Amino acid sequence: MTADEELLEELLRIAAAGGSELDLAPDAAAARPRYQAAPLVLIGVDQARVALRAALPRRPRVVLVGRSSAYGGDPWALAEALGAEHVAMLPAAEGWLAERFAERLPSLGHGRVLGVVGGRGGAGASVLATALAVTAKRAGLRTLLVDGDPLGGGLDLVMGWEEIDGLRWPALSQADGRIDATALVGALPNRGGLVVLSWDRGELVGLPPEAMAATMDAGRRACDLVVVDLPRRFDEAAVVALQAADRVYLVVPAELRATAAAGRIAALARVHCTDLALIVRGPTPGRLGARDIAESLHMPLAGTLRPEPALSRSLEKGEAPASKGRGPLAVLCQRLVSELTGTSMAAAA
Repeated sequence: MTADEELLEELLRIAAAGGSELDLAPDAAAARPRYQAAPLVLIGVDQARVALRAALPRRPRVVLVGRSSAYGGDPWALAEALGAEHVAMLPAAEGWLAERFAERLPSLGHGRVLGVVGGRGGAGASVLATALAVTAKRAGLRTLLVDGDPLGGGLDLVMGWEEIDGLRWPALSQADGRIDATALVGALPNRGGLVVLSWDRGELVGLPPEAMAATMDAGRRACDLVVVDLPRRFDEAAVVALQAADRVYLVVPAELRATAAAGRIAALARVHCTDLALIVRGPTPGRLGARDIAESLHMPLAGTLRPEPALSRSLEKGEAPASKGRGPLAVLCQRLVSELTGTSMAAAA
């Protein structure tokens, strides 16, 4: 990521010597779609402050690069602010960079990331996120369900998994850098290919963005699909998850005030994720149509949810939503998972 043509020319030469190709991003907007999955990220000192303002997510294998003759400041201060692991100033660091290019680093992961956020409190985002994860697991996808809302009460309760042993967020809140993906899957509550990272009911701890970035990285590497239940107030950790998401669904009850509140959430989410779609949940007491809501929010309509009285009773019994593969919620989730992953939902029908 650089707009310095002389620096780029040097890096292209060194990369060629190491047998690697560079994918150029002249600015943060161009870098964002490829930022999380790239094997190695080089940020030119000319773009470092731009990257900081863009709040690119923390991730491992980031190197701050520059030309000594063109930069007279302290690059380590910039590197620390960016979360870069190394500083490589040319020409002194040419040999070190050539070795990095020759390492044949693997991609940080192939799994897709799906975010869900409520347009207002009680919209049903947590239930939808859980149902998506359950549906993906029923279709044979290795799935990680991440509870990104520290004030949500815990997705393990929605799953009926509160008695299952395994790590919760407080034990991982200090994680940074790279988490061993296999170890993470084994340490969290899991059953049959579905893994859940939830909050507990203990003392509330802060969640650093580095911990969320490390979890997203590990989830992509270990799983086919990562589903994140996002809070409505986007803290730094939530922003990291938003930026990692391939798609985000905004759940909005078919009510006027809920639609107005969702407009604010949508405006904030669009800053960090361009693929944002709407799920409208009934009933519609004021006869406000789903397409009318979508038009007012300038969002594509991904689906609607009819009232499902049996769902509340099932949740109170500790039954995970969509676990039986029947009903409006299950049918919607089957379609959404299929659209995102290209997986046939025949196994979940």
